[in-house]
Amino acid sequence: MSEVARPTALAPFRIRNYRFQWPADLLTSWAFEMEALILGWYVLVETRSVLLLTLVASLNYGGTLIAPIFGVVGDRIGQRDLLAMMRATYATLAATLMTLALTGYLTPLYVFIIVAITGLVRPSDLGVRGALVANIMPHHYLIGAISVSRTTMDTARIAGTLTGAGLFASLGIGQAYIAIVALYVTSTLLTLCVVAPPKPHPADEAGVDVLRTSPLRDLKEGVAYVWTSARMRAAIWIACLVNLTAYPLTNGLLPYVAREVYGTNQTGLGYLSASFAVGSLCGSIALSLIGGIRVARLMIASTVVWYGTLMVFAQMHTMPAAIACLMLVGFSQSLCMISIAVILMRTASEHFRGRVMGVRMLVIYTLPLGLVAAGSLIDEVGFAATETLYAAAGLTLLLAIVLHWRADLWHVHAPANAK
Repeated sequence: MSEVARPTALAPFRIRNYRFQWPADLLTSWAFEMEALILGWYVLVETRSVLLLTLVASLNYGGTLIAPIFGVVGDRIGQRDLLAMMRATYATLAATLMTLALTGYLTPLYVFIIVAITGLVRPSDLGVRGALVANIMPHHYLIGAISVSRTTMDTARIAGTLTGAGLFASLGIGQAYIAIVALYVTSTLLTLCVVAPPKPHPADEAGVDVLRTSPLRDLKEGVAYVWTSARMRAAIWIACLVNLTAYPLTNGLLPYVAREVYGTNQTGLGYLSASFAVGSLCGSIALSLIGGIRVARLMIASTVVWYGTLMVFAQMHTMPAAIACLMLVGFSQSLCMISIAVILMRTASEHFRGRVMGVRMLVIYTLPLGLVAAGSLIDEVGFAATETLYAAAGLTLLLAIVLHWRADLWHVHAPANAK
């Protein structure tokens, strides 16, 4: 690696806390991906219903409605402690599902119940870990740290999906869940090794600390704070849009695409999911190595490419072509998501980062809405027409957002485009 690239890509690992948080996030993301693939395939095979497949995928995001509460709690007790408690919860629920599978009592109903409970906590994991990264990293390392942190999800999706598919196909769901529980337990222990940074109490806000004793007041302040910045509002709206119209096509419907469109099995599903992750990983690495990026412009351009490649993917009829297309989809979505996170974390003060990321996670609720609607549309008009409609609608609404906030997003001297 060149001397120019090294500081940007590897500098975050000079920070002790980051050397513990990064592998903890990696193992958690790995377990997430294994669970998503295994349970999605299990429900599809057992029920033979694309609507129930989209429903179980949607349940993973039920907690987006209470994500701002997690942001408030994180700002109060510290993101490290909150993250450790969340990951201990994942381990407990995964152990419950593992026990049901090993004893022969597992049914789709139990899967729906456990996924619904997990879904109350899981959507906030990304936001809490993002706020923790921002708190433990020096400002000049932030883009590199967020980009490298993003690789935990990308590499986990590659390894997690392929490992999950292999374990599920060869050993069954019960044995596969032994590995998932082990991953969650290890990630909890690594998270506890992070030295929690002191909770911020800015001097200029000391006089109003008494007024901030109410969690509801904290929540209202967090939402109001996001709305005070045009560039944060724009980033939140773009996050809302892609979760509604882009992510459903690759985050919940791939089991249906693998089985019904390409006629493949769990292994083929693993290859499709991993190809998306390979592209995403390339995007994360590329951004960690390149400095001087106009972040808001990158967010807009990558979102346009994301929707364009989704339209192409809708027309693919062979596995090799679909895999290549999904790599491009993953690459562009990675650039988009990192850009959104950087804009939010650069703009937010340290005292509000947990709540800002809580609001960011709240908009993920549009993903299950998009999933359920897509399941119904696919039954009526088919997958290709549904995906084309979603991507076209997304591009149209993106153009409206960019035109409305063009001074804050596209102007070269806008704060969101600061290098």
